[in-house]
Amino acid sequence: MIRADVSKQKKNYLIGLILVCFFIIFPFLVDAETSYTVYFFYTAFLYIILAQGWNLVAGYAGQVSLGQHAFFGLGCYVTAITWRAGITGYLDPVAMLMSGVGAAIVAIAIGLPLLAKLRGAYFALGTLGLGEILRVVALNGGSFTEGPSGISISSSVYLSMRHYYFIALLIVLITLLFVWFIMQSRTGLALVAIREDETAAAANGIAVLKYKIFAFAGGAFVTGLAGSLNAYYTFHTHTAGAFNLNWVIIPILMVILGGIGTFVGPIVGAFVLLAVFELTSLLTPELHPLFTAAFIIVVTLFLPGGIMSYITGRKDMILRKLSPFKWLFQKT
Repeated sequence: MIRADVSKQKKNYLIGLILVCFFIIFPFLVDAETSYTVYFFYTAFLYIILAQGWNLVAGYAGQVSLGQHAFFGLGCYVTAITWRAGITGYLDPVAMLMSGVGAAIVAIAIGLPLLAKLRGAYFALGTLGLGEILRVVALNGGSFTEGPSGISISSSVYLSMRHYYFIALLIVLITLLFVWFIMQSRTGLALVAIREDETAAAANGIAVLKYKIFAFAGGAFVTGLAGSLNAYYTFHTHTAGAFNLNWVIIPILMVILGGIGTFVGPIVGAFVLLAVFELTSLLTPELHPLFTAAFIIVVTLFLPGGIMSYITGRKDMILRKLSPFKWLFQKT
């Protein structure tokens, strides 16, 4: 049994390495400026970062957050403001790090009162309110945030789509390694224990609040990095785009589709769901919203445990058993 597990683990590592090599080589095999596939992969990378950030909070720590768009938007604005002020430059790693750290600091500041007092649906609504608060602050920020019009930077500094592609790929790898190392450590065991039974975890000496805040801040950090990259990609940061609810809703759907609380699930869910969205918008643009809604309903009904629960043979209805979603299925 142990040998079989080791062999399976080595096989998974080899598959992962092959995929990484493929993604590194691919942009050099096509014209990155005109290739739709390069754009698709870039977008998928962005959503994988967001999905893994949310999965760390909800899938592993058991705290359903609806405020990831707040940290994404914050990352956008930190980068745009420092870039406009001349503090940082184009595709500046310092600005990206500042965006991630800034999002993490806000997550800690907000997480302390929310995670200490609220649980389940109440915590989810509290984080949703955070996104709205930051959106209103940016909307009424005057010359600092340029209000509704947002902050525009000259696109004359644009270099190549390859730069965005490889930076997104690098952030994905950093995010995946970050999550993987956490889940292989005692911190990961503590997070899972909190997810399964918070009261029992506290009774066994686990500092519940500390670990929940760690997961919340970690998810916010990688989300802030994604927001920073988006600010460089669009050259225009405004409230309608930066704090759009799609930045939290779509990653959640991707995690649920792939398998919440799994490492590979958010990756699979991101590629599958994004492919469905892109195909329907290209083939039947007028029916795109209807088809997308129908697809989500079908996934909820027939894949409640996610794609990974079927791939691994664990058809155990993960969604109905994970504590962060118990309140969705409880009768009042």
